[in-house]
Amino acid sequence: MLKTFWATVREGKIELLESSELPEGAKVLVTVLPDEEAEFWLQASQTSLDTVWNNTEDDVYAQLLQK
Repeated sequence: MLKTFWATVREGKIELLESSELPEGAKVLVTVLPDEEAEFWLQASQTSLDTVWNNTEDDVYAQLLQK
C-alpha cells in the first residue's frame, strides 16, 4: 500500500512532518514541490475533496443515523 507523507528538507535531510514507523531501508519516492507550486497543488486537491465530501446524496446516511 502506498502512503503519502508531508516532509521538509533541513540541512540536506528529509524530515517527516508527522511521526511514522518506516522500516529501516524502506524505499521512498520523493517529489519536490517548489514553493510557488505548492499552493496550486493544495487547491487542485481541495477541489476533488470538496466534490467527494460536499455530496448531498450522502445526506441520507445522516438521516438514517437520526432514526
